[in-house]
Amino acid sequence: MNYRELGKTGLMISEIGLGCWTMGGLNWNDGIPNGWANVDENEIQAAVDFALDHGVNHFDNSDVYGNGRAERMLAKVLGKRTKDVIIATKVGWFRGTAAHAYDPLHIRHQCEQSLKNLNRDYIDLYYFHHGNFGDNDIYLDGAVETIYRLKEEGKIRFIGQSAYSHDDFVKLIPKVKPDAIQSSASALDFKFVEDGTPTRQLLDKHNISFIAFGPLVQGILLGKYSKDNPPVFEPGDHRAKAPRFSKENLEKLEPLLMKLKEKYGSDSKNLAGVALRFLLHFSAVGAVIPGFRSLDQVKVNLTAADFTFGDGDFEFVKNLFAPYRM
Repeated sequence: MNYRELGKTGLMISEIGLGCWTMGGLNWNDGIPNGWANVDENEIQAAVDFALDHGVNHFDNSDVYGNGRAERMLAKVLGKRTKDVIIATKVGWFRGTAAHAYDPLHIRHQCEQSLKNLNRDYIDLYYFHHGNFGDNDIYLDGAVETIYRLKEEGKIRFIGQSAYSHDDFVKLIPKVKPDAIQSSASALDFKFVEDGTPTRQLLDKHNISFIAFGPLVQGILLGKYSKDNPPVFEPGDHRAKAPRFSKENLEKLEPLLMKLKEKYGSDSKNLAGVALRFLLHFSAVGAVIPGFRSLDQVKVNLTAADFTFGDGDFEFVKNLFAPYRM
């Protein structure tokens, strides 16, 4: 396993971490499905054990993943080893009884609850989970003041910002001054880390790391799904209505994935290696955090640590999926 510094924090995080969203299981938030199919805790235990044995030291969680369930499960499977790893979690989607999830009192409450769930005295990296700070950003100043106060109190070590658009990052990075930002990225869409884009320019200017979730596009880049038999997901699974799993999208991707397999083979380990190393080729990327629900999936993902991937491979993959991005 290789390690990269998280921005300018001095923290060295494994290039490949683990995203913990799946650990929350089926879930709804404000009536909207936002979970995954339920997991087997024994499988999660085996997967985390294997990851730790192979150098993973970075786990990404959130208060809304199972409304605390994923944080509690991570604490349970780590046990005393929690002191040896870097844990990120987030606030922003679960608002409880507050008018808005970024109400300062709610942020403080959720931070304390996450500490309890994670069985820790501090959170290594605490993210704002999205860029919506209310109408006219009414909660922004109070939220930023609160998160820095939590840092001063030693409850969090470093600050992160997750968002989903250049506009949000351009607005929030100068205000929040995060040590890391997070969003989705893959060979199908890497706009936040591409040279010259607004967000990438800010990453370089302020020495901020980008943490990439969804690097395998939830298994699509592994060729797991067929246009002839699109997947069906349970109620409470956020993937149930995701356009990426539609027949039309899978049909569009199929010929491109066939070319990828012609070059690298159809083994999921090779395809995962290609997908993860493609993102890690960008200097601004601090880590990729693929999700997992089994030991086998973690084994597949971690093969990317030793996967050989050069400049020529990078250009091949970038050009292969260019028609999809257009």
